[in-house]
Amino acid sequence: MAEASLLALAFMAGALPFSNMAARATKGVDLRDTPYGTVSGTSLYRVAGLWALVGAGILDVAKGAAVPLIAGDHEVLAAFAGGLAVAGHNWSPFLGWRGGRGIAPALGALAVTAWPGVFVLLGSLVLGRAARETGLGGFVGELALVPVLAATHGGYGALAGSLVALPMLVKRMAGNSLPVERGVRPYARRLVFDRDPETPTR
Repeated sequence: MAEASLLALAFMAGALPFSNMAARATKGVDLRDTPYGTVSGTSLYRVAGLWALVGAGILDVAKGAAVPLIAGDHEVLAAFAGGLAVAGHNWSPFLGWRGGRGIAPALGALAVTAWPGVFVLLGSLVLGRAARETGLGGFVGELALVPVLAATHGGYGALAGSLVALPMLVKRMAGNSLPVERGVRPYARRLVFDRDPETPTR
């Protein structure tokens, strides 16, 4: 029962939408109602500026780390708690089961469970940004988590990496709405590049 309660707590902590809360507190805006449409750090920055982004970002990282820290030496429990925190962020009941991509809570979870994963994710995002393909960089980093953490932390590292990566990869494909285009191609594009094609303007 104690373990189940901790896992439920991990999901609910992850589900707290700090970016949207910060936008509401500073600008009285729900990020879902903006032209950007997403509850993300990028949308928050555009609406409320740098300091709101920094504050929400710190809290988003912390919520991913909280329950894995509570789990302590129970490594498997900590790994599952980290994955559930990311899932809660990505599909928040406070946002009608919508949410972000899970990078910030993943960083928090990995800082506790398998710290090299933090550098894998951040490094891939930096390289992707430099190449002007942040979505592709994130995809490579999420795929790299399992082999890298297996090499550094063995089977436990592979478990921690996979439980964090899985909800992020699924969210990339699912998004917060169905793609306009039908078939496999739009989901493959979302998975690899984390975007839909731009809608032509008339």
